[in-house]
Amino acid sequence: MDQTTEATPEQIRDNKLYKSMGLTDHEYGLIKDDVLHRLPNYTEVGLFSGMWSEHCSYKNSKPVLKKFFTKGKHVVKGPGEGAGIIDIGDNQGVVFKAESHNHPSAVEPFQGATTGVGGILRDIFSMGARPIASMDSLRFAEPKTDADKYFIQQIVAGISAYGNCIGIPTVGGDTAFDDAYAHNPLVNVMSVGLMDLDKIEVGAAAGVGNSIIYVGHKTGRDGINGASFASFQFDSEHESQRSAVQVGDPFEEKLVMEGCLDVINNHSDSLVGIQDMGAAGLVSSSAEMGSKAGGNGMELNLDLVPQREAGMSAFELMLSESQERMLLCVKAGHEDEVLKVFADHGVNAVVIGHVTEGHNYKLMHHGKLVADVPVDSLASQAPVYHRESEMPEHLKNVDTNQYQPKITNPTETLKEMLSQLTIASKESIYETYDTQVQTNTIVAPGSDAAVVRVRHHDKALAITTDVNGRYLYLNPREGGAMAVAEAARNIVASGAVPLGITDCLNFGNPEKPDQFYELDQAVMGMTEACEKFEAPVISGNVSLNNEYDNIPIYPTPMVGMVGLIKGLDHITTQDFKHAGDAVYVVGKTEPGFNGSQIQKMQTGNISGKLFDFDLDYEVKIQKLVTAAIQQKLLNSAHDISEGGLITAIAESTFGNQLGVDLTADLTVADFFSESQSRFIVSVPQEKQAEFEQLVGNDAQKLGKVVDDNHLFVQANDGYFDIDVDKAFGIWKGALSCRLK
Repeated sequence: MDQTTEATPEQIRDNKLYKSMGLTDHEYGLIKDDVLHRLPNYTEVGLFSGMWSEHCSYKNSKPVLKKFFTKGKHVVKGPGEGAGIIDIGDNQGVVFKAESHNHPSAVEPFQGATTGVGGILRDIFSMGARPIASMDSLRFAEPKTDADKYFIQQIVAGISAYGNCIGIPTVGGDTAFDDAYAHNPLVNVMSVGLMDLDKIEVGAAAGVGNSIIYVGHKTGRDGINGASFASFQFDSEHESQRSAVQVGDPFEEKLVMEGCLDVINNHSDSLVGIQDMGAAGLVSSSAEMGSKAGGNGMELNLDLVPQREAGMSAFELMLSESQERMLLCVKAGHEDEVLKVFADHGVNAVVIGHVTEGHNYKLMHHGKLVADVPVDSLASQAPVYHRESEMPEHLKNVDTNQYQPKITNPTETLKEMLSQLTIASKESIYETYDTQVQTNTIVAPGSDAAVVRVRHHDKALAITTDVNGRYLYLNPREGGAMAVAEAARNIVASGAVPLGITDCLNFGNPEKPDQFYELDQAVMGMTEACEKFEAPVISGNVSLNNEYDNIPIYPTPMVGMVGLIKGLDHITTQDFKHAGDAVYVVGKTEPGFNGSQIQKMQTGNISGKLFDFDLDYEVKIQKLVTAAIQQKLLNSAHDISEGGLITAIAESTFGNQLGVDLTADLTVADFFSESQSRFIVSVPQEKQAEFEQLVGNDAQKLGKVVDDNHLFVQANDGYFDIDVDKAFGIWKGALSCRLK
């Protein structure tokens, strides 16, 4: 029904129009009978549809999220605010969070990606932090057609356009390719900020009579009911729903950010609370702020909301997800002071309402009361569903044997591995990003983790994103633990100690027991690993219903991890540095082929029982590498993951075009195993004895770095023999060639 002729409450009930907004019969009944005790009008149904969507309420995932490990001695703010905060000493906090923009990017790749970046940046500076870096975690199908290539290029262009224009460096991330993500790409964006711990702000609107101030872009019809759209199962019919995708303006975001940080840093006595207008737009930010404060209500006059288009209804004004908008609660009598700050920054700001007595949330439009609902019913009283869980069929009666790679020519197999898009260099993606703006980036994309300087201090932050959906498809629990472990390996290999994680839980339909099983098991595995690494979950995002025509993606819980490097001389990168350095593999190499890149490469699919994973052993190995770095025994460190040991060795030769001469008591196939808990490291000659004493039997010397630009690795049943330049050319050119 056209929103200009809104349905009556009776028509909504009789024709079940609420279903098209994402509400079920049960939920509509709760609103009608238990919350309002009357029929809700069109605007009110819209408010509940946005706020009770999975995207805003976590109604399907809340029981699972409660299992997360969220406490830690350095956690200042955990899940529940715009972003989490961890104390890094010297009255400084690192603030970070990740968000998904999967559904919008699927229908409008450029704008879907740009607004994903903008939204996560607002979460960071709404806490009082200045964003210092962003990362992206992307999943695509293998590009087979020009349309596939265009799609990938547009998402990458959207990310780079927003980050580059606003002046926040995009310092890395991870990208993988698998047809499990056909029609349903994953676009996850993580942002990191720094702040003084005495400047923390929260999203609360307290104090009767205090004013509600709207800041930023005018409201248009873009992104209306985007939160509900993001919570729907995706199919071919939704590909035309471009009106649910927002349009971003990074230049406006820059002005909004500077204005907000000015108010927070220089006018904090006037400020009560601040929040981003993200999913579900104005209703989400205002209702959440009112509910968090507790004990008060709120009244907004929608005639005062700046409008980009004429004739917008209350429904549209409240549920628009137009970008670059913030909502502030300001102390009564201080409005002019705050409005002037934004005017000085060239940002539109206007008072649109105030905090009221009671607990009701009221909206006025054209002189009429168009909504009157309890504020908590919107923000914190959505129904919570305890979904049924059942092991998927493909996990029942699985073959417990490990796949046996078929290798007749080791060097040719290595060349083929280096050309796999998930393995190959992602330079053709990150070369479009400004990685050095703000001049704090010490280690740019291409190593295990990005490293960003903490100005005026002898410390830095290591940042990474990781997950292998194939592992989770074969074993959600072990795969979830492996995702955290790989992120931690990347952090450790960079010279840092893990601090905490954020996540994007990308899964299928929770109403299907086999897909809910994957979510539940993955979170349990992640929780076990987070506890072992003492790296709590401090923020995150849930993106469910990632299906296309009833075919789900691989379960893909992206892990974004931040670590602290105490001493810039501990920064370590993956590339071999000097000829003559000894090369060691730290950790045991065991059969790890089910779910591996070589299984996918040789058979076209993955199957069987996922290889074993010993979490305690993983922690032990990481502590050994951390100790070696802190004792300055290593010249390089690189985690071993997709593609196995031989791939990690090859990648370590690329940075400085050095070769290796190595011998290992392993089969050629073992070099492609993806068993966990391993690093490839290089050690100066004069420190080998000290290193070997530290690691004992948990490391094996393979040989040395050589300066002849040649990779030679002898196995028990064959050898790898290739010029580093040739291997590098294959690895570097594979993705860019496929995208042409």
